[in-house]
Amino acid sequence: MLCSRTRSELDATLAAIESAGGEAVARRLDIGRPGQARMLVDQTVRRYGRLDLLINNAGILGPRVALTAYPLGDWREVLRINLSGTFYVSREAARIMERQRNGCIISISSSVGRQGRAGWGAYAVSKFGVEGLTQVLADELRSFGVRVLTFNPGGTWTSMRAAAYPDEDPLQLRPPDVPAQALLRLVLRTSLEHSGRGFNLQSVP
Repeated sequence: MLCSRTRSELDATLAAIESAGGEAVARRLDIGRPGQARMLVDQTVRRYGRLDLLINNAGILGPRVALTAYPLGDWREVLRINLSGTFYVSREAARIMERQRNGCIISISSSVGRQGRAGWGAYAVSKFGVEGLTQVLADELRSFGVRVLTFNPGGTWTSMRAAAYPDEDPLQLRPPDVPAQALLRLVLRTSLEHSGRGFNLQSVP
């Protein structure tokens, strides 16, 4: 189940999945609105009967200015999407996974969410919040068999990275499929560890 506020991104991702032989459903929603976050999870469970994995990847950069000059409207919007939106979806997913006594929640993080750097403003603060949210959820859901993790993809060739570093040569960065494959291996490993089966990272292309 794919979700985005932007229809063009949804269409492109859905087309890529289908052309590779996969099946997916796309929904244009704003996870920064609690009701729409709940709708996303409800629609997923109605269609597939359960919810095994949530990847929180939605996020916006916001302006790259000092906190003393940070526009208040941008501050609210970045935190609304990056932190509150992650919380809204994670909360709804966690309720389903608790009942299943199984599941995995992974939130995409950033190095500036672990060590603050000048000029990263609300984005860095929101990622610090996501790290804290993940630690609390992980502690609360561990006894239910639900794994909660963050994943930092590092420097990756994306439109957000280009906006953050306009003078950077994108050819010096990893393409998105590299961290995507690492994320897949992480998901499979946590699932197999939970099931008690062995896992060999080399077995996943």
